[in-house]
Amino acid sequence: MRRRDFITLVGGATMWPFAARAQRPTTPVVGFVNAAAQQDYKRQLAAFLKGLAESGYVEGRNVAIEYRWAEGRIDRLPTMMADLIRRQVAVIAATSTPAAIAAKVATATIPIVFETGADPVQLGLVSNLSRPGGNLTGVTQTSVETMPKRLQVLHELVPAARVMALLVNPADANLSDAYIREAQVAARVLGVELHIVKASSETEFDGAFAKVKELRTEGLVISGGALFTGSGERLAALTLRHAVPAAFASREFVAAGGLVAYGSAVADAYRLAGVYTGRILAGDKPADLPVQQATKVEMYINLKTAKTLGINVPNTLIGRADEVIE
Repeated sequence: MRRRDFITLVGGATMWPFAARAQRPTTPVVGFVNAAAQQDYKRQLAAFLKGLAESGYVEGRNVAIEYRWAEGRIDRLPTMMADLIRRQVAVIAATSTPAAIAAKVATATIPIVFETGADPVQLGLVSNLSRPGGNLTGVTQTSVETMPKRLQVLHELVPAARVMALLVNPADANLSDAYIREAQVAARVLGVELHIVKASSETEFDGAFAKVKELRTEGLVISGGALFTGSGERLAALTLRHAVPAAFASREFVAAGGLVAYGSAVADAYRLAGVYTGRILAGDKPADLPVQQATKVEMYINLKTAKTLGINVPNTLIGRADEVIE
């Protein structure tokens, strides 16, 4: 063998492993964005990862995830979206209404899977539920739709109440406006006077509850959204401190001492969002995936809190509850 041929052979053998490595597919990256804090969304995140795995993608094995948690600071979302776009993530999972809106504004090319408690058509996320078109699709839960029933359940617990309050987050205007509309209609049907009380951050919770007491309300309904969902335990503590019967959407609220929870099964919505994220990673286009709705609802009642507040819980309500905490 001539020396030149030998060098060519050795050089080719040396370069081959590098060429082979360069041709291996890179691990896709999902940008997961939420308006709340991570420690408050452990159950929802676990459900999202479960859905992702159902579509064949497991974090650390064949997909990487870049997490962005706004911790209640909605104004941080545009910067977070811009950072994920620079990193060229394969999909953005925008798992709250403010995150979904920020994602839509930020990009018209990167696929987006949203999770929201409001109507995605009214929010302007998609033009059609069955044929989303564009780069967005996702999952909607029945959060806003369950507001009238939440008010009704609270009224069943305190049937003599004639004045109630609704706590909303004005910083999340799209969602809070929808909650107010639904609650006001339900209050008129029940013959209840409804006051709107506002809090746009945890620092405003004490003032909001002081307003609830000042208005002499006999019941409080807490709307949804990342701020309140991530503060279930603190909200429960405040309802106990002020001895106000209150209804919210999450089990965590009732487990921490809140009176009753009625709302959409949020974990199911996050699981479905994970499934859709995996399907897009596998090659499906958002425009071809109809917006799904997580229709399961849950109800939880804390009998110890009811006794403390002097409330007699009807057996009919106990029989309908998914769980009764004593």
